[in-house]
Amino acid sequence: MRPSRLKNAQAEESQLQLRLLVVYAFILLMFALLVARFVWLQVLQHDHFSTLAQNNRISLVPIQPSRGLIYDRNGVVLAQNYSSYTLEVVPSKTADLEATVHALGELVEITPRDMRRFRKMLAESKDFEAVPLKLKLTDEEAARLAANVWRFPGVEVNAQLFRDYPYRELTSHVLGYIGRINPKDKERLAEEEKTANYRGATHIGKTGLEKIYEDVLHGQAGFEEIETDSAGRAIRSVRSTPPVSGHNLKLALDIRLQELADKLFGQRRGAVVAIDPQTGGVLAFLSKPGFDPNLFIDGIDPQTWNTLNTDWQKPMVNRALRGVYPPGSTFKPFMAMAALQSGALTPGQILPAPGYFTLPGSNHQFRDSVPSGHGAINLSKAIAVSSDTFFYRVAWDMGIDRIHPLVSQFGLGSLTGIDLDGEARGVLPSKEWKAKRFAKSREEVRRWYPADVVSVGIGQGFNAYTPLQMANATAILANDGVVYKPHLVKEVVDTKTGQIRRVEPNPLRTLPFKKSYYGVVKEGMAAVMRPGGTAWRLGVGLKYAMAGKTGTAQVVQIRQGAKYNAAALAEQYRDHSWFIAFAPVEKPQIALAVIVENAGFGAAAAAPIARALCDFYLTGVVPPELKGQLKTLPPEPAEQDKKDTASHASLAG
Repeated sequence: MRPSRLKNAQAEESQLQLRLLVVYAFILLMFALLVARFVWLQVLQHDHFSTLAQNNRISLVPIQPSRGLIYDRNGVVLAQNYSSYTLEVVPSKTADLEATVHALGELVEITPRDMRRFRKMLAESKDFEAVPLKLKLTDEEAARLAANVWRFPGVEVNAQLFRDYPYRELTSHVLGYIGRINPKDKERLAEEEKTANYRGATHIGKTGLEKIYEDVLHGQAGFEEIETDSAGRAIRSVRSTPPVSGHNLKLALDIRLQELADKLFGQRRGAVVAIDPQTGGVLAFLSKPGFDPNLFIDGIDPQTWNTLNTDWQKPMVNRALRGVYPPGSTFKPFMAMAALQSGALTPGQILPAPGYFTLPGSNHQFRDSVPSGHGAINLSKAIAVSSDTFFYRVAWDMGIDRIHPLVSQFGLGSLTGIDLDGEARGVLPSKEWKAKRFAKSREEVRRWYPADVVSVGIGQGFNAYTPLQMANATAILANDGVVYKPHLVKEVVDTKTGQIRRVEPNPLRTLPFKKSYYGVVKEGMAAVMRPGGTAWRLGVGLKYAMAGKTGTAQVVQIRQGAKYNAAALAEQYRDHSWFIAFAPVEKPQIALAVIVENAGFGAAAAAPIARALCDFYLTGVVPPELKGQLKTLPPEPAEQDKKDTASHASLAG
């Protein structure tokens, strides 16, 4: 073999060996990578992929807790839960939504209201979310749908817990209502880091106690681990963590007193707030008219919503909490306390109370409700007969700079802090308030004039308070200046352990007024109920000592020299009827404020309601005309039953 050929053969063999070496190295590298990947997946990432595989096999299904119940002070259920079936549609799983709904309508009745609510909620929901088409199916409807649901992809019949408010309008402005969780609610839950506890939840408290005590009522969500096959079908339950039911609420409110107040109002508009002065517990809290909160639970349809909002009587407005009204003469007892404490007036001091009052250098007459006036009287008599000119003079002598800080201590013009949302502050006027209120107006409008204080002294002018504030101020006065925060919830009951957490009635503070001054003002208010007082007729037959104050609040101003004529005015421009009261005078157990809108003189409309409520609360007596009409009271035994009972008792004796 030639040397050149030998060299070529050796070179080729070397190249071949090099190539083989590269191939072997590449194979070894690939094998090493496979081993490394194997170690990474099977060893280092074992827990992670095991969890993923487990998740593919195991589904976590949230279990919603039962919402806590709400009771009145006597254990009457005001908000409850019940189970029922719901027809639901998932739009993303439905090929032809309109055809599906039409076909379902042949199996069960779907009303126009059902359709309006369905379309509203459809617009607010995502395609993959189940939207209720018909709520609260009967057993027959649920069975019929269950037998045919296989024909309709995306259609489900599910059992759900529903909230129910059995007393409807009677408790609407106290309890509020729950509603379906919307994007705003989800955003808030995320901010508060509560999303996990609301997985699978559909409802949340929207207003009233349902909103304020949402965290207490909602409870703790549970979950169930469901094993599924490759097609996602449930095979078995692996394990479950049961939900914890929400806590129950027991209120200070007495639903019997609430219903009686409602019946006494009839078709009139207004509000009642009654408070226990010794604890701050709210015994009655009524705003008339009300609304049915059950309409809102699963989405109110647009037509019903529009009807409620365009109703001229405004049933959605919580008058007790948010309605602000001039207090009229019910302001005078607090004005009297301020005058005594400031030294502007002494308890026995006599002042003239003519038919009108004029400012120095002015011809304008501030008239009294009695054209001839009341002669010369002291403070107690001025309260009893409700002399305007007496309090015009006192207000003028004091000036707003002394009135405001003293009257404000009774909580007027301030939030009470009650456990409800949306409380209005009201207006106790001052120079600073007027300047701020009219900041964008001309300087002469912003300025406080000396004459402004005159009408303030009788509860008119810029004065404006809520019935809740007036009831709270009355309770403070009745309790000799000891202040409690008004509250509706009396106890929170743990449904799991039965443990009770009470809302302890701890005094917030005691007003720095001389104690004897309370006696002077209370005597004047007690005299209101006696002959010569503005509500003396309602004092006839009282079995306990009651103190009160009538008030008639102007809605429109009457021209100088003109006479008020209610018949000539449209109803909404007529005076409001006010009455504040507490009883018994010696140791008050109830203090209340009543306003009847556009009903005129306080003694004519508001005072009879207050008297009847006090009678019932303190003695159990129901007005004869309402006996047998109150659903919250057991019916009176028939006359023959009474005779049989008496006869049986006689024989037994």
